[in-house]
Amino acid sequence: MVKIGFIVEGDTEKILLESENFQQLLGRLKLQACHPIENANGSGNLLPKHIGPLVARLQLQTPTHIVILTDLENDVDKQAVIKRIGTVFTELIFVAVKAIEAWFLADTEALGKWLKVEGIYEEFPETTPALPWERLKMLADEHHKRGPGSSKPVFAKRMTQHYGFRLEQAAQHGNCPSAAAFYGFLESLCGQ
Repeated sequence: MVKIGFIVEGDTEKILLESENFQQLLGRLKLQACHPIENANGSGNLLPKHIGPLVARLQLQTPTHIVILTDLENDVDKQAVIKRIGTVFTELIFVAVKAIEAWFLADTEALGKWLKVEGIYEEFPETTPALPWERLKMLADEHHKRGPGSSKPVFAKRMTQHYGFRLEQAAQHGNCPSAAAFYGFLESLCGQ
């Protein structure tokens, strides 16, 4: 079985990867995650000098691959993020365009359950004018629903536990290439 060690930028990414739906996806793909998922606690900590100890802890579990999942946020492009993080410890870095919350916008099924709106579709979840978190707030206002609140991790728990967010749903959205790339990578490991 392919064993993956994950290092994530923050709490939201950790919640997504530890969610029951994501763990079931890994099981279906015959993949296994090392536990715990290592949380860098902020993109500023995703620098080679900080990543070393996280990688060392994961390597005790002898993973086949170590993957870093982070956001683009204010960096110019994916290559700028990869350059900042470096490839000393891992060459597998996945960057959610703008921010991981774009994946919530891309899972139309979970988004519809949260807003209680059928057929809702966010056409460009990764190219929102502001960060995707702000777009989630706007959608709640537009539909006269309770907003996501002020805590991204609390909202991530609600999206994964109550509204059924699934990576594979976000990956199927035609305009969410980072979710599709991450899902495609996981699929490519199936059967290694």
